[in-house]
Amino acid sequence: MGKFVGWLGKNADGVIALLLAVFIAFLGLASGDRVLGQDKSDLINGVTLLVLGLLTAAILRDRWRQEPMEETIKENFRTTSGALADLPARLDRLDRLEAVVESARRVLDDLQAVQVLNGADEIAEAHAEARRATDRWSFKGGTGTYVRAVTLPDLVVAARRERRALLMRLEIIDPTHLGVCEAYVRFRRSVSEAPDGTGEYWTVDRTRKESYATILASCWHRQRFSLLDIDLGLSSTMTTFRWDLSAGFVIITVEDPNRALMSRRGSFYYDHCATELMSSLDQTRRVPIEAAKAAVLSDEPTVDETRKLFEVLGLGLPKSYGDRDVVEIIRKAIRAKNPYSI
Repeated sequence: MGKFVGWLGKNADGVIALLLAVFIAFLGLASGDRVLGQDKSDLINGVTLLVLGLLTAAILRDRWRQEPMEETIKENFRTTSGALADLPARLDRLDRLEAVVESARRVLDDLQAVQVLNGADEIAEAHAEARRATDRWSFKGGTGTYVRAVTLPDLVVAARRERRALLMRLEIIDPTHLGVCEAYVRFRRSVSEAPDGTGEYWTVDRTRKESYATILASCWHRQRFSLLDIDLGLSSTMTTFRWDLSAGFVIITVEDPNRALMSRRGSFYYDHCATELMSSLDQTRRVPIEAAKAAVLSDEPTVDETRKLFEVLGLGLPKSYGDRDVVEIIRKAIRAKNPYSI
């Protein structure tokens, strides 16, 4: 009721005009009916006033309908103005939220970047993928048996085919350090008493010959492919992990041939593994591979050539090694067996 009264106050002029028009039109029509023969002008005037009254009523009705719309528009304007006033604060909160989301996304990406490999086939495929289209390789582990048997020959073949340089950084246990060789054997026997894919058991003698064979293989490949650059270090400590890092992947294997970890380049894990391998290699005893030029090796190195090579490198073979031992080192270097083959 109060709303209606307020509306009458705002539209009093229109209401009065409507009432007068209706009243006058009613009088004019009534008088026209009583005097049928007189001039019809009074009737027309009455009708005109009635039409004006109807128009006035239509206008008032439109005003009645527009007022709620005006109130709605005003209310929306006030709401919008308030929202615009709060916009800077809301944008600031949105920026902070986006920063939190981005930080969480990076953490999840790093976690997802470390992939667990299960099974010998999956691990072998990961190594094969890492070797594709890479111009560098870093290794840190035991005697480098798999590197010598598979990784190094495959990378040299690919680099020669594509006529590009190849950089190898290798860190293996020092064959002249009996303490680390004994520690390595104890570890290998503690996790498995069975022979590996080569059919051999791990002994101190085998450990030393495997490391010597990796050194010989590195020099042999370098003499046959001038674009091969090898940085070889000998460690006096052993590790239970084996790192293989290419330009795109890092693969970490353990004694269990069915379990490994892999991470792609650009991840937190990959970057820190690369730093670890570089820092570790800097602390090793370096093998002067360049000096091997003074000891030329045949396609099938002889016993004398092999002995001279190790003398040039400052790694003279043990005096207890006869020709048969040297031949065994040559065989392991040139025709190495995959230790993970079945």
